[in-house]
Amino acid sequence: MSETEQVIALSEQEEAIRDLTRRISDQDLAPIADELDRKEEFAHSVFKKLGEAGLLGIVIPEEFGGSAGSFLSAVLIMEELARNCGGTALSFGAHAFIGTYNLFKFANPEQRKKYLPDLCSGKTFGAFALTEPENGSDAMGLQTRAEKRGAKYILNGAKTFITNGSIADTFVVFARTGDAGARGISAFIVERSSPGFASGKPMEKMGMRASPTTELYFDNCEVPAENLLGQEGQGGYFALEGLDMERTLFSGLPIGLMQGALDVALKYSVERKQFGQKIGSFQLVQSMVADMGMKLFVSRLLAYSAARKLQEGKRATLNASYSKLFASESSVASTLDAIQILGGYGYIREFKVERLMRDAKLVEIGGGTSQIQRLIIAREIYRSNGLEL
Repeated sequence: MSETEQVIALSEQEEAIRDLTRRISDQDLAPIADELDRKEEFAHSVFKKLGEAGLLGIVIPEEFGGSAGSFLSAVLIMEELARNCGGTALSFGAHAFIGTYNLFKFANPEQRKKYLPDLCSGKTFGAFALTEPENGSDAMGLQTRAEKRGAKYILNGAKTFITNGSIADTFVVFARTGDAGARGISAFIVERSSPGFASGKPMEKMGMRASPTTELYFDNCEVPAENLLGQEGQGGYFALEGLDMERTLFSGLPIGLMQGALDVALKYSVERKQFGQKIGSFQLVQSMVADMGMKLFVSRLLAYSAARKLQEGKRATLNASYSKLFASESSVASTLDAIQILGGYGYIREFKVERLMRDAKLVEIGGGTSQIQRLIIAREIYRSNGLEL
């Protein structure tokens, strides 16, 4: 039992899900993680195992093929995958949470029955397409347009930085059906086979190289009218509504990176000797280990408590941003400390800490940058104190 679990206890189901994911991560993912990074390949074999284990639909009700797990279960899965490969955890989250769960949350019964069973089993993969080349952090400023023509919507525009963009079969896509602003945005289920749809080649990235990131193109793309999620004009609400969930569950990714880095640093520090002593006995090394352990502990407290709050159906905007900001920045600092402890060996690929560091940097950017999180946090603090800006 970790120190965090003594404060926020896990249920038997959550422990079982964590242990199952840990076995898959250590047995199937760890041996190929370096190769996935070097070749920039998606872990198809690992995702097959995750699908067979019922983990790809972890937060989806059983009636739609899911496992009805808790949000904390989802955080634990992200941790265990990221401990060995951040990119695989990223693609898992993009599929299971912002793709599949958002589709479940906003879809009607017919849409759920049509798409969710295959997404939960891994027969198909999902993705979430909001970001565009010109809008970045201004998520509601998107320019992709959708025009209704008879029984179809015609989409024109482009999306960028789409996780799983080259492998996904089912996309939740946001397009403008009305005037500027959030109320003019609608959401659609778009299949890869839709006429007028295309995805670009995976981008060459600094980290998260096992997770394909691509652009999407809509050139008079035809989407059946029944694939509209909710009603016209609700897409902006849907996108914003899902952010607390995304930021909370994705906090498991930097937590896993921190745990992986700490594991390597601890083992190395008791094996490596300098001046006749284990380097772990040096006070400055112990100082870095202490910082890594503290940041890992606090990150788990923030993420686990935010997940519990979400599970209870409570508003968790402040908790989610606390968790996302602290864990992401801590993962960058901790992976850099791990490299420092290993010295020159930390800088080469023989040890995985340099890969974990490269993976960590993205979590300060994706899902809302650290700067955006600080704005959200400050506004929530004013709000909670009954003050207006």
